[in-house]
Amino acid sequence: MFQDEAAFGRLSDPRRRWAPRGMRPRPGRQLVREYTYAFAALSPHDGVLDSLVLPYVNAGTMSYFLAEVAQRHAKEFILMVLDGAGWHRAKELVVPQNVRLVSLPPYSPELNPTEHLWDELREKWFANRVFPSLQAVEDRLVDALRALEHDPARIASLTGFDCIVNIHMNAT
Repeated sequence: MFQDEAAFGRLSDPRRRWAPRGMRPRPGRQLVREYTYAFAALSPHDGVLDSLVLPYVNAGTMSYFLAEVAQRHAKEFILMVLDGAGWHRAKELVVPQNVRLVSLPPYSPELNPTEHLWDELREKWFANRVFPSLQAVEDRLVDALRALEHDPARIASLTGFDCIVNIHMNAT
């Protein structure tokens, strides 16, 4: 599985959008620096996604997330690939028995397919929206992650590994 965290907040994300000829769209904008964090671990091969929305990113919340993933996959051994964030290497980090952590090379986010998940969430669920509260952001984030957790084919497609596997399988 590949793991990553991302911040989602009330800072608006205006994007291009369609409008009738002669009309200029005016998406709402706001500059409020309140954030919540999504933790996700995904398996590009079969599209399994495990996620949690937590208020902070630190060794404690990372330990909590790892424990949750380990419990959801109790009968499996998980090789978790992640970036080199400080809380991924902290002494206080508690790694469950059925999980092993492997770090990606420094400064290489393009190697983590979880980045495609964040792009999808920001584009499809958060673009051109203004949220009245941080709770509204969290509610939207939970709805988005829940929808994606129930759609493994979409996760496999987003992470791009399914086409590589299919090409390889067709070539053999």
